[in-house]
Amino acid sequence: MDSNSAGSVQYDRWNEDNINMNVEATQSAEMRIYNRVCNGSLGVAVKAAGALAALVSVYIIGYVTGFYVHKCS
Repeated sequence: MDSNSAGSVQYDRWNEDNINMNVEATQSAEMRIYNRVCNGSLGVAVKAAGALAALVSVYIIGYVTGFYVHKCS
């Protein structure tokens, strides 16, 4: 196969001394926390727990408000 033909792929050699595989160390602390908490199955669980907490808080606020609005004097 001719290397100059259309559709051929040319690969460059890697310099093994220059490869940085330590991606986690270059990320900020906020991005590491965000990636751990907001992505994947843990992220789904955190979002579901947050939605449930919001629903319960709205229910409690509505219950207390309704109690004091409709309170018989």
